[in-house]
Amino acid sequence: MNKLAMRRAWFQVHKWIGLILAILIIPLSLSGAALVWHDALDRIVDPTRYAVSGTTVLGPDVYVAAAMSRLKHGERIAQLTMPEDGGPVVVAAAAAGVAPKRPGPPQRTMVYLDPPTARVLEVSASNGGLVRFLHVLHGSLQLPGIGRSIVGWIGVAMMVSCFTGLWLWWPTIGKWTRGLRYRRHRNADTNLHHLFGFWIALPLFVLSLTGAWISFPQFFGKITGEASRPRGGPDRGAMMRAKPLAKPGQPLAVAIGKARSLAGGAPLRSVTWPTDLSADWTVTFARGNTPVGVKIADDTGGATAAPARPQTGVARWMRRIHDGTDMGALWRVIIFLGGILPAVLAVTGVIMWWRARGWKAELAAKRAVRA
Repeated sequence: MNKLAMRRAWFQVHKWIGLILAILIIPLSLSGAALVWHDALDRIVDPTRYAVSGTTVLGPDVYVAAAMSRLKHGERIAQLTMPEDGGPVVVAAAAAGVAPKRPGPPQRTMVYLDPPTARVLEVSASNGGLVRFLHVLHGSLQLPGIGRSIVGWIGVAMMVSCFTGLWLWWPTIGKWTRGLRYRRHRNADTNLHHLFGFWIALPLFVLSLTGAWISFPQFFGKITGEASRPRGGPDRGAMMRAKPLAKPGQPLAVAIGKARSLAGGAPLRSVTWPTDLSADWTVTFARGNTPVGVKIADDTGGATAAPARPQTGVARWMRRIHDGTDMGALWRVIIFLGGILPAVLAVTGVIMWWRARGWKAELAAKRAVRA
């Protein structure tokens, strides 16, 4: 295959990836761009839950009592999260009855409280709100079960599109720097497609790779030797659906007090209630970038240090690169552009294809007249 034939082949691959997946790439990219600033976005779209009066905190029992007054009959508190960065105290409660066996975390009732007064700011469902909608859209296209795999394969297709796009961008004559010119065509959309496509190709390839990695952790884990090992007992989904105990053996204050003995004076971060599958309190304290977790046996009150969640590893780095966590403002801006520009490329690509259909039809008509 000569260079011209190879270029035509890559063009067909690039074109049909863009045309077939454009309707999915646009919402996937734009939702990813918005989620780069998810904390700020959540404060904008749901200001009520952040309308705190200060940063002074009360005892955890006070927040639990205030939240209980707003819960429905049969709902049980599952977790208490103390404020961070001037936000509210959050109490999560499990719904009454048995949680349905569906993909993803079960729905929780979220109660947001003012730290200094324990006043209830808002009560809402955990799967409600714009930011949560964007998270599910970006992670699974709002398609339970198969959506995550579809997103992963879109990431694979986008990697191929980045490679073929760079191949087509590369000038066929002269130095490669000729490709950096804006005006390579008489149409603005074509020039924008070439220009934006070049500058975003490498970041977009990285974001597509990390997105596919997150979607297929078992596959990539086998490559890096980080595949999760099978463990005894209930799986992660069952643990998330587990029912919190209505009347734990250890009172909340007692469980926190026993956990503090192993926390070295670190401030309280969160408390997770014992359930019908795991009869342990999990008390987490904030200590720098590595939280300290303590397990409290609900029957005996014994305290043991919980294994720290690994902060290193390829999979964790892939997630950090993809969502920009602790990666600095510059990379977050690049990720944001990596979400906006693919949508622009999808639109300009469709325009280019539609215009090409027009002039090809005109050319075919002229040839038919001559014949």
